[in-house]
Amino acid sequence: MSQADEVDRIVEAWNAQRPDLDFAPLEVLSRMDRLTRLLDRARREVFRRSELEPWEWDVLSALRRAGAPFQLSPKQLLQQTLVSSGTMTNRIDRLVARRLVRREADPGDGRSILVTLTDDGRIRVDAAITRLVDVEADLLQGLSRGDRDRLAALLRKLSLTFES
Repeated sequence: MSQADEVDRIVEAWNAQRPDLDFAPLEVLSRMDRLTRLLDRARREVFRRSELEPWEWDVLSALRRAGAPFQLSPKQLLQQTLVSSGTMTNRIDRLVARRLVRREADPGDGRSILVTLTDDGRIRVDAAITRLVDVEADLLQGLSRGDRDRLAALLRKLSLTFES
């Protein structure tokens, strides 16, 4: 082993106390948990610099990824952000109040609405994604492109087993 990290020290201590258990899962998932917390802090800072809350980023980035005219139905936003309809209604209300989105009648169904990204919302989400990509590239600079590709493939494989 080249260098020991905190997870190595934790696993070593558990092995001394409970040699009857296989701590291999901790070696993977405890590292993922620690990295998730570090990434969450880095992302929160990126969003703060763009004057966005993480939940605002979720909604605005879903609209931005939809492409011009940057609009989705509340149901489509629910599917992408995995929150309840009451929560989504509250989020849309708050984003409308901040003038980051607007509600528009759905021309295809007069009973429905579409949520549309405003120019200010697009400017903020574009600034945030630029900062986010830069910060995340810095976080991964210790890995070669090949290592990042292999890690992404392994994490995709693990993610798909969790989803099924």
